[in-house]
Amino acid sequence: MEEKKHTVAQEIEQRLTQAFSPEKIEVIDESHLHIGHAGYREGGESHFKLIIKSTALGEYSRVDKHKRIYAELSDLMDAKIHALSISCL
Repeated sequence: MEEKKHTVAQEIEQRLTQAFSPEKIEVIDESHLHIGHAGYREGGESHFKLIIKSTALGEYSRVDKHKRIYAELSDLMDAKIHALSISCL
């Protein structure tokens, strides 16, 4: 039986949910807005917008929140994610 592969957006959501137990998380693939730009890949899944609200991130500065999120996604940032816009609520 073939195992179903997660999309990059699903992988981002799964990892950040495990790491930060957010009250709200939304991962939006915005790759279609970057057609013809650097880092765009045919089929999308290269440019993402993240909206996250988590008490686990609440005590950190904006920069530190972003660093913690990037740390959880470091291998994806190196291989699959070209751009990630982060909005911490």
